[in-house]
Amino acid sequence: MTTPRSSSTSRRQFLATSLAGTAAVLGAPMVLTARKTDSKLVVGEGEHKYEVEHDWPQLPDKFTWQTTHNVAVDKAGNVYVIHEGRADQKDHPSIFVFDPEGKYVRSFGSQFQGGGHGLEVREEGGEEFLYVCAYQHLKTFAKLDLKGETVWQKYAPMESGVYAADEDTKPEKVWGRDRFLPTNFAFLDDGGFILADGYGAYYMHRYDKNAEWQSCFGGAGSGEGKFNTPHGVWIDDRPGREKSIVVCDRANNTLQYFTMDGKYLETLTGYGLPANAATWKNLLLIPELHARVTLLNEKNEVVARLGDDAARVTGEGGGQIRGDSSKWLPGKFVHPHDACFDHDGSIFVAEWVGTGRVSKLRRVS
Repeated sequence: MTTPRSSSTSRRQFLATSLAGTAAVLGAPMVLTARKTDSKLVVGEGEHKYEVEHDWPQLPDKFTWQTTHNVAVDKAGNVYVIHEGRADQKDHPSIFVFDPEGKYVRSFGSQFQGGGHGLEVREEGGEEFLYVCAYQHLKTFAKLDLKGETVWQKYAPMESGVYAADEDTKPEKVWGRDRFLPTNFAFLDDGGFILADGYGAYYMHRYDKNAEWQSCFGGAGSGEGKFNTPHGVWIDDRPGREKSIVVCDRANNTLQYFTMDGKYLETLTGYGLPANAATWKNLLLIPELHARVTLLNEKNEVVARLGDDAARVTGEGGGQIRGDSSKWLPGKFVHPHDACFDHDGSIFVAEWVGTGRVSKLRRVS
């Protein structure tokens, strides 16, 4: 199986173009605004209200925030944040751990500097592990323990037949449909996982419990089983639904659903660069780079749009907001890149901004 080759296009070039467009694609049944309640900033309505705390975790002075990408929570409530990091600061960690109160605990992951991206916590046999993927010049994915020790590290699955020669042994900062630029994971009940090549060949790769490649589906295209920047992937096993795979097809502004065998089911429209997914009870959580976080119920009906600032961020001059924190508004988002639930249904949001931004949305309803 092969994919067409294309010229390299950077993510920043793509987003600069897309953010300059109109917000028409972002049609939604409701817009929820932030308000002050008892001196607390609250977003949402009804059963989906959250108290917002921007810049929730604090780094020690010896570190700097460097484009926050993904966020995850372990069983103890500790929060893990991965930076893209700066390639010229090789000794600076890319992964930071905070306790449930937001206090710094430890950091590691300097090997992912300059390309840190996907991050998930998974329990296996009573022990928890971090799954990490990195793009840019690194083009790798790895399994670590919670202290940062490497269990295994892998590169492009050449057996898939979709990658340029030497992509696994001589990774370079080259983009294209025959390149490997992994972005996120989804975990399977049998111990295996799905790895999204969201910036490279646009395939979903299936691995077994020993991290051996098995198969793939997808590839570049405009929808119905084909992708344009399939940035996020998740297993949707909410009660009352048939277990399925949901892919955040970012540049197509859609969510695509597949059977657990990778067969196309349906497409959900009305999103603005959906970046990743997570579930808690009957809710599906979708962070969108177009300045909002969406919640859907078990029928995949939108029940809340949190921190929505899409019209401003995608409108004229909106592209400047990312780099100017003085233009960020309380209770509003700029570019949510990842979000996850904690154990009580509160939400952590990591935004794609150069100075880093992690917000906690504490569930109050």
